[in-house]
Amino acid sequence: MNHSMQISAGAVRTASLDAWRKLAPMQAIKSPVMFVVWVGTLWSFAMTVQRLLQDQPYGFALCCSLILLFTVWFANFAEAIAEARGRDQAASLKATRRDLTATLRNKAGQLTQVNASTLKQGDVVVVEPGQLIPADGEIVQGVASINESALTGESAPVLREAGTDHSGVIAGTKLLSGRIEVQVTAESGHSFLDKMIRLVEGTQRQKTPNELALTVLLAALTLVFLLAVATLPSMAEFVGIKLDPLLLIALLVCLIPTTIAGLLPAIGIAGMNRALAANLIAKSGKAVEVAGDIDTLLLDKTGTITFGDRQATAFLPLPGVTQTELVRVAVLSSLQDPTPEGKSVVKLARELGDITELPQAAEFVPFSAETRLSGLRLPAEGADSGQGFASSYISSFAYKGASDAICRFALSQGLAVPQALEGIVSKVAQQGATPLVVVSAKRILGVIQLSDVIKPGVAERFAKLRALGVRTVMVTGDNPITAGAIAAVAGVDDFVAEARPEDKLALIRAEQAKGHLVAMVGDGTNDAPALAQADVGLAMNSGTQAAKDAGNMVDLDSDPTKLLAVVEVGKQLLITRGALTTFSLANDVAKYFVIIPAVFAASMPGIGLLNLMQLPDPQIAVISALIFNAVIIPLLIPLALKGVKIRAISAENLLRNNLLIYGLGGLLLPFVAIKLIDLGLNWML
Repeated sequence: MNHSMQISAGAVRTASLDAWRKLAPMQAIKSPVMFVVWVGTLWSFAMTVQRLLQDQPYGFALCCSLILLFTVWFANFAEAIAEARGRDQAASLKATRRDLTATLRNKAGQLTQVNASTLKQGDVVVVEPGQLIPADGEIVQGVASINESALTGESAPVLREAGTDHSGVIAGTKLLSGRIEVQVTAESGHSFLDKMIRLVEGTQRQKTPNELALTVLLAALTLVFLLAVATLPSMAEFVGIKLDPLLLIALLVCLIPTTIAGLLPAIGIAGMNRALAANLIAKSGKAVEVAGDIDTLLLDKTGTITFGDRQATAFLPLPGVTQTELVRVAVLSSLQDPTPEGKSVVKLARELGDITELPQAAEFVPFSAETRLSGLRLPAEGADSGQGFASSYISSFAYKGASDAICRFALSQGLAVPQALEGIVSKVAQQGATPLVVVSAKRILGVIQLSDVIKPGVAERFAKLRALGVRTVMVTGDNPITAGAIAAVAGVDDFVAEARPEDKLALIRAEQAKGHLVAMVGDGTNDAPALAQADVGLAMNSGTQAAKDAGNMVDLDSDPTKLLAVVEVGKQLLITRGALTTFSLANDVAKYFVIIPAVFAASMPGIGLLNLMQLPDPQIAVISALIFNAVIIPLLIPLALKGVKIRAISAENLLRNNLLIYGLGGLLLPFVAIKLIDLGLNWML
């Protein structure tokens, strides 16, 4: 899916019409600031009609009315164009949702063709190569190669397999090879694709906490200016001046923060759209916003910092152990190991000439987070059943695993832990590799060296996040020495070694107890509690349904490093909102010092001295200010949609730059722009 940041001509036309529809009272009242402008527009038009009927000059009133109308329309257009761009992006998602059929397996085991919209949670469907997967679900039988390009834009097929953390499938994706049975996890209308479409179209968008707080602040400022303007007529009468009500309306509109009020919804919607452009689905605008406040980032080492494709590169036997013995036991512990690491052990051994085969009656012991070892064991009667080398080398079991896990296991079996083991393990770990210790029923034999590669550019991204005030913590099951070596090269701020899945949850809670906002990434069912606990939980699209349900963001590319992009998208949202708020408030201050002296200059010479811009006609000066106030909103729409460029600088420097660029710029621009508009109007008139 190509999430283009461009806006189509059709989207602009649709947004233009939607902007008029948003003039309806129930729509207008959603923004307190713009509602005041909306009421002022109606009042201004009413006075225009009154003056027309009474045969009084109405040109100034009509100009003010039209400019005020377009001020509200431009604010509506800013929100509508952001929503229209979301609908453009949703259109490509809708293209993947079609009238699908499904092969349903009923309780009797019979297969029947049904419409996919009739599928219910718990149904089991059979999918053949070339068919589209009819519903979200989990593969319960089979292995599949699936094309998910309709969702992710990634043309390379992905593997999904029953009983693994990569068993989840999504409706509308295409099965390339393998026959699978899928248990439906979401009914029609509630699928992942349906949720995505609703989210990007904005139909479920709610104001985020920060947006609500800013809306309240803007409403309070508007109320203050409303009361201030309401007192002007009595003050003017006291000095013998009669103010035109239209001047008061125009003055109020120019002073209240219309710029940021008009752009605020667009900024929030654009933040979610930018997340979608990065193939991230945020379940709410709050998730994107909170990502900008994150100050602690928990990252798995494997797949995030490193490529995660650890390969066996060396066998390191202990003193008194032959290379052949270590290799054979290592192979026995890996022959039925389906992991890339296990397969690489067998591959390296074969390259060294080993021909060890699997003993009869051998039972594979898979890796688990609790034991942190894997291998095989033989029944007592199987140790001598024609397997001479098995009996000779392993007796009853052959395991490989983390150093501490193997040492504890060896001691529990009454085996000694050689002193030389620690030295070999430390040497491997100091090289940034992972040591796997090999043990048989007779003794600990040595170490398999697994080497991984740190992803290029990761250190630079961590440095950028550090400059933005984000602390990075690497979580890994490796021993502390290996973890420390990788952490130093990768440039993370801290690391947690020998971590189990439950340790992530404990770590997140500990960080949150200190007042930190935490983000983490996960894809397995065992990651679900931590994803739910984290302030930002990024689930992999390739992961389990439990993980996707627990997280508040989903990465369609299933790239763990996307967590870094999540933080950047969130911070860009907050920086953009802050920059445009600063610009808007600075604008209001400047317009106050431009308009008040111009309005009162003729009647009060003392105030006229403050008319630095030398605006000769109060009415033209007010119209000039209204025009500037209206056109600045559409001029800033591209910045609101694209976002302020994020740079790796400290919060203090960011605030200083914001004040210089958007604060000082917002203060000076109205003086120059209003003067130029005034000169143009005076020249035309």
